[in-house]
Amino acid sequence: MNKLLTINDVAKLIGVSIDTVRRWEKAGLIKSFRSEQNYRMFNYSEVLRVKNKTRGNNNENNYKILKSNKITKYKTIELFTGAGGTALGLENAGLNHVLNVEFDKNAAKTLKKNRPNWNVIVEDISKVDFSEWKDKVDIVEGGFPCQTFSYAGKGRGFEETRGTLFFEFARCVKETMPKIAVGENVKGLLRHNGGKTLNTMVKTLEEIGYKVSYKVLRSQYLDVPQKRERLIILAIRNDLDIPFIFPKEKDYYISIREALKNVPKSDGQKYSEKKKKILDMIPPGGYWKDLPIDLQKEYMGASYYLGGGKTGMARRLSYEEPSLTLTCSPAQKQTERCHPEETRPLTVREYARIQTFPDEWEFFGPITSKYKQIGNAVPVNLGYHIGKSLIAMLENKPDLINMEISEQIKSI
Repeated sequence: MNKLLTINDVAKLIGVSIDTVRRWEKAGLIKSFRSEQNYRMFNYSEVLRVKNKTRGNNNENNYKILKSNKITKYKTIELFTGAGGTALGLENAGLNHVLNVEFDKNAAKTLKKNRPNWNVIVEDISKVDFSEWKDKVDIVEGGFPCQTFSYAGKGRGFEETRGTLFFEFARCVKETMPKIAVGENVKGLLRHNGGKTLNTMVKTLEEIGYKVSYKVLRSQYLDVPQKRERLIILAIRNDLDIPFIFPKEKDYYISIREALKNVPKSDGQKYSEKKKKILDMIPPGGYWKDLPIDLQKEYMGASYYLGGGKTGMARRLSYEEPSLTLTCSPAQKQTERCHPEETRPLTVREYARIQTFPDEWEFFGPITSKYKQIGNAVPVNLGYHIGKSLIAMLENKPDLINMEISEQIKSI
């Protein structure tokens, strides 16, 4: 079991190409290390794990919507709720929403349709007064869009963020003073403006009266069949002795094949005949480089001569892997999300499955709005794992997040 394998050995043993192994390694689906001679090496046991996962029993399905059987006393305010990905995940973990704020009318109708008991305010967040909830909620959570700040360089802290949606998130925290505040954003926020944007956010929360920690979570290791990374910012009120607890990654991932098993039929976008002929030539897991050279140049146009891998173009997903990050449309040229076998974009319900929304969660509005709502959402199961961590923090019980998952799941 301690035998070491080269990348060539791994490709032969699993029955895939060397490029596929490299792609899996880059995505973190298989782990390697460097030998003293700087060769890429793999543990035999790790390769067997991946082989069993990709070539295992197709009757085994690990796709589940995670749901706790315990409801806690903890109350939350959810900002920028969207179609409810984080909100549903937190509810599934056992948290109770007292207020949900969402400006987009279609997304708000989605929330009201699926959770008529939720208190949903359809309003520009800048016009919402949160002061009535002061000292009455345990958690404020919000996935605020990342906007560029105008830096005056005068160290104005909280006021320096005025005019951004982060300011509205921070204002809600300041007006309510919850035990914990949770901010969520794309991984790119770490590098935005050389890290200055995130640094300003951290200092703003510290100015309000919170200690702050943050971490990038990888959804594909948190029961989500999707390679989606999100930056989670945790803020704990200074007067509280509460530990920072982030979800722990699992040692497995869930494939698209598992996620889409028996998926309900639904509407979806269509390809033009010209585009369909191109994507018909792409194998599962492949992209534009799998085309003949003349078609590569024709399809890519000027992009063919630019740098970068451009691996999202003419991309067909693979049944044996988690999906690439879903966008607001499955048929954008730069971020193609073609079905693994059929030459078509993923449907609305397939999108929802990959984001771990339950099949009964209905989306309101035209098809473009449905894709946008789902693509912008935090995966429900990721929200669940964040919620379980928040509960563990509030109860100062780190071991809570290590409970047997079999006690907390609801199968599809």
